[in-house]
Amino acid sequence: MSGIVSSVADNVAIGSISLAANGCVAVASFLTGAFCTTLFIRWGKRKHLHSQYALPLLVEAVLLLIFGITGKAFSGERFLRAVALLCFTMGLQNAMITKLSNAVIRTTHLTGMITDIGISLGRLVLATPDNLVSTSQEFSQLRLLTSLIFAFFIGGVTGANGFTRVGFLFTIPLSMMLLAMAMLPIFDDLKTLDAHV
Repeated sequence: MSGIVSSVADNVAIGSISLAANGCVAVASFLTGAFCTTLFIRWGKRKHLHSQYALPLLVEAVLLLIFGITGKAFSGERFLRAVALLCFTMGLQNAMITKLSNAVIRTTHLTGMITDIGISLGRLVLATPDNLVSTSQEFSQLRLLTSLIFAFFIGGVTGANGFTRVGFLFTIPLSMMLLAMAMLPIFDDLKTLDAHV
């Protein structure tokens, strides 16, 4: 998202207002997705639902399914619709993981993760023998962050190859996996609701 904001600033500086406006749509869509996730989670917590984190995941799965099935409707001059939809979905995802991990992980902020790896490495270099607890925490943090970056890379390669070979329909298996993950806690809530009726 920081790249998009930089692009908006660049386009404003050179007078490309329409491109800057497109960037603003992307940022606003991402923001709206994060906002919606927060509403879902807070509402779920107030209702004591098992599915408080599953609700934004369910919306994400449905949106990816719609994108996969109707992908050609987003091609050509209508690409801004695809950008808005995908940025909204990224906002949902990023806010959900940020809240679930207590802001330890932000799934769309690769530069932040690389920065955190640099910070952890710096702390490890200057670690002292009486500081073994924080050293083990740093190694744990490094393992988490490097595995996330590796997953980003694998996901990027897989997504690019899948889109090249299959097209928009490549998102359907992913959306079905997310849908299955989201439905388990939702079913738990429905069982609890039935037991109370």
